[in-house]
Amino acid sequence: MLKTRQKLGKYQIERKLGEGGFALVYQARDTIEGVRVALKIPYPHLVTPDTLEDFRHEVRVAARLEHPHILPLKNAEFINGHFVITTALGQGTLADRLQKRLSFATALDFAEQMLAAVAYAHENRIIHCDIKPDNFLLFPGNRLRLTDFGIARVAQKTIKASGEGTVGYIAPEQAMGKPSFASDVFSLGLILYRMFSGQLPDWPYDWPPVGYDRLRRRLHPEMLGVVRKAVQVDVRRRYRNAGQMLAAFGRAKPRAIRFAASRYGQAKPKTTRRDWQAIRRQEFVRQFGKLLEARFACSACQGPVSEPMTCCPWCGKARRKHDAETRFPIHCPRCHRGMKLDWRYCAWCYGPGFEVQGNRAYSDVRYTARCENERCERKKLMPFMRYCPWCHTRVRRTWNITGSQEKCARCDWGVLRAFWSYCPWCSKKL
Repeated sequence: MLKTRQKLGKYQIERKLGEGGFALVYQARDTIEGVRVALKIPYPHLVTPDTLEDFRHEVRVAARLEHPHILPLKNAEFINGHFVITTALGQGTLADRLQKRLSFATALDFAEQMLAAVAYAHENRIIHCDIKPDNFLLFPGNRLRLTDFGIARVAQKTIKASGEGTVGYIAPEQAMGKPSFASDVFSLGLILYRMFSGQLPDWPYDWPPVGYDRLRRRLHPEMLGVVRKAVQVDVRRRYRNAGQMLAAFGRAKPRAIRFAASRYGQAKPKTTRRDWQAIRRQEFVRQFGKLLEARFACSACQGPVSEPMTCCPWCGKARRKHDAETRFPIHCPRCHRGMKLDWRYCAWCYGPGFEVQGNRAYSDVRYTARCENERCERKKLMPFMRYCPWCHTRVRRTWNITGSQEKCARCDWGVLRAFWSYCPWCSKKL
């Protein structure tokens, strides 16, 4: 166990956040970037030569998942003999939030976020194996992000015991050592049951379980059917994966909102408008989210945004500083956007020069364009850069969005009028 104020590489331990059967989790301060992070450190006896390759493989799998509701890995490395997995620090977990009263609208929003995250993982052929409230981290704006991707699967291979997973949310077939996509669906169904009823069913899962009367009062019969199908003991009667469950949830959601409005006196036009906004944003994420790396949420409207954007394209709020984590190794002290270790200048704002440690040139698949300055030694640019990170030359080319021919009338950069109300690059109203 690490101690408070102990240094671990560039991290200074501040406090222990929790521990489980697999790892200890600490809050730490990155002394170089000046931000707080979460460090997950597996117990040493689980990190053996036999399992190290499994850890590496699963970390690579987790690093490839790019979704607004999946927590990305910042780093994974050995530091002073400890295998350290670094992620952004959330405000708490869904398990913590469930200790307080949850409104119907918030529960419905949380359910949609969780389903979207797991559905994306299933699209990429990844079974989480440990879906539970503790693995959904809460960020500003009631934004949930699923964590422990891949890591849970390594734990399953390592801990030789029946019933891997978390008791209370584990599917029956997973307890028998046969997990599938439907196992994650079962766990999601139990979380939804608990959110809307306030109680978690116990094994054996006979219907109706405890808390059913309250669940029936709060949910429209169609949404109740979604939850019931997800928690079927017979795996063949469940949704095959979270994508199927998300589609069924989307069909039932409008009726569930109207049902709740009739019970709690909420205004119907307002919920209809919110539904349309949610559908539009979901479609944007599906078509362009990965291309534009829109992994973050606007602090004002919660619309999906990407790191280079200087304005929220949904509500127009200025984004002079990036207030979320980054996949780059360091932050610009001026705009807080990410930088690579060999950059001399911030490519996103007119930031000051930085002292480069060493002469190593770091490659990146995102380098897809060239600097126009003939004297520039690197001449490599990433999309939507405003300045060359090596020679500080202002980028005069216009950046386009693949798959769209639309351009902003002011800055001539690519926009998506079917989704956005503002240009995210110059803030002009579209």
